[in-house]
Amino acid sequence: MNQSEEIKSKLDIVEVIREYVPVKAVGANFQALCPFHNEKTPSFVISPEKQIWHCFGCGRGGDVFSFVMEKEGLGFMEALRLLAPKAGVVLKYERSEDYSKRNRIIDIMELAGKYYAHLLTQSVGVAAKEYLLQRGLDEAEIADWQIGYSLDSWDGLYKFLKARPLTGPKYTDEEIFAAGLIIKKEAVGAQRGYYDRFRDRIMFPIHDVHNNLVAFTARVNPVKEKTEKIGKYINSPQTAVYDKSRILFALNKAKSAIKEADLAIVVEGQMDAIAAHRHGFKNTVASSGTALTTEQVKLLKRFTNNIALLFDMDDAGQLAADRGIKECLAQEVNLKIITLPSGKDPDECLKNNPEDFQAAAAGAKPMLEYYFDKVSAGLDLTLLENKQAVVKKMLAMIALVYNSLEQDFWLKKLSENLEIKEAILREALDKIVVRPAVLEPEAGQGSGRELGRESVREPGTGAAAINKEKNEAAIEASDGGREGKLAESFLALLLRFPEFIPYGISALNPEEISVSAPAEFYKTLVIYYNKSTSLVYEDFRVYLVNQGENKEKLLDKLVLLGEKDFYDYDAARAKVGIMDIVAELKKYERQREIGKLQKEIARAEKEGRDSDAEALMDNLKNLMIS
Repeated sequence: MNQSEEIKSKLDIVEVIREYVPVKAVGANFQALCPFHNEKTPSFVISPEKQIWHCFGCGRGGDVFSFVMEKEGLGFMEALRLLAPKAGVVLKYERSEDYSKRNRIIDIMELAGKYYAHLLTQSVGVAAKEYLLQRGLDEAEIADWQIGYSLDSWDGLYKFLKARPLTGPKYTDEEIFAAGLIIKKEAVGAQRGYYDRFRDRIMFPIHDVHNNLVAFTARVNPVKEKTEKIGKYINSPQTAVYDKSRILFALNKAKSAIKEADLAIVVEGQMDAIAAHRHGFKNTVASSGTALTTEQVKLLKRFTNNIALLFDMDDAGQLAADRGIKECLAQEVNLKIITLPSGKDPDECLKNNPEDFQAAAAGAKPMLEYYFDKVSAGLDLTLLENKQAVVKKMLAMIALVYNSLEQDFWLKKLSENLEIKEAILREALDKIVVRPAVLEPEAGQGSGRELGRESVREPGTGAAAINKEKNEAAIEASDGGREGKLAESFLALLLRFPEFIPYGISALNPEEISVSAPAEFYKTLVIYYNKSTSLVYEDFRVYLVNQGENKEKLLDKLVLLGEKDFYDYDAARAKVGIMDIVAELKKYERQREIGKLQKEIARAEKEGRDSDAEALMDNLKNLMIS
């Protein structure tokens, strides 16, 4: 058994997919709304017995590796690395080419993290460690968060990494530079050197959702902060493994707690997130001082549809909060806002008054309630100009709400609070949204679409783009039309009830199926069955893999189709179903023969071959009455 087979044998594909999308049992299998395209009813099927999946809406399918590769945008070796720890498998790379550039960078980053963490425990890291202890962290927390220290040296890390790994290919300058850990010196003649990016700083590791160390935030040594004017924080640059817009600090630690609480608390700073975890709010992540992005919200939606934002009350924090609010609304999450008393930041509040933080989290306001309080604060709402200002800001935000019930609720609420007729507010709302071309409502997307409008969105991100993807998927799935679907159902029944394969072979020739993919698959099935006189899924799949034509993918689709559509069939019902489908397919074949004869008759008459035309006409009559 090779390593990939060992990993597959030790993993439950249902549990892996459950980390990305809710699944529910249906018969012997599991179903879900497809995570790769928008749909209203579940067409994504998972077989725990065969450890495969297939979406009958968009046509994608495969095993646990193909799912992770598709969902995470990874290559095979990267997916192998991601899944190995889940399976308890220690990877052994026998060929250096198996190690992709991305994997090498992750190894370098993890090694650098261990190096920095070690230095914090040495005499050189005393001042940095003392600062962390003063901020409220203890020894266990420092170790748990892998916080470290970078030497006050130009090339301490560089020299350390150049000597590693102790076995196997050494790390090159290009690889260490690609990890964002060193900076190129100006060239002197033909020589170009490097120096460490991070020097004399407290190092906060940043992990991706899979617990890979991908970047660092580096805080200046507090001693140097008092004597030199330098940037307080510097961060890793964007690399092959780190994109700031796609990472949330502490999500690797918080994801289980988020799923359990069905809520993600999002704060700005990393120390805020660490403090929240210390006080039991383990469902907290940090956006690292920036507004939430589309990718970050999508990350959180893997684990919950409920988000509570807790951003600083200064101008920068409020701007980030406003942008984060819009991203959350665009992704249709249930959004609340946590407001701390007296404008404190989370770290300070938790340190001095943890009960205030607890009360603020419990009393989080729905987003539009918070936003109304914010835009109307200090205003005399009996004055027309103040009403107009509040209406303008509130309607701009309400327009971003997709749920029609929620939108309707807030229009009524705004009407009551401002004493403005609801009809006037609805008319004003219509003026700040665009009317798209004919669009079909999407699953779970109400408000604008259900009311015949769509909120203003960036090009390519609204319902038009979603419908384009949906339509393309439908075209792909319906290749071959009804005859193709009948052929697939015929094969699915034979695979589910292999005792009827001899009957199927005697009743329907492969040539009588005109859709190429199922016809070719049927030919292969006939050849295999005639040789082996039996059909076992695992053995037949190996046979198809050895054919080298990717027919094993169609096998998996057909097997799941049989389990989805015919899971409650017994043998008697299956035989009737096979007979009915054969009759339908033969009708299609007869129609093709009739069409062919009609063309031949027309050609014979045109060429004056009367006797041929008469003979063909007799054949046509016999075919039509058969």
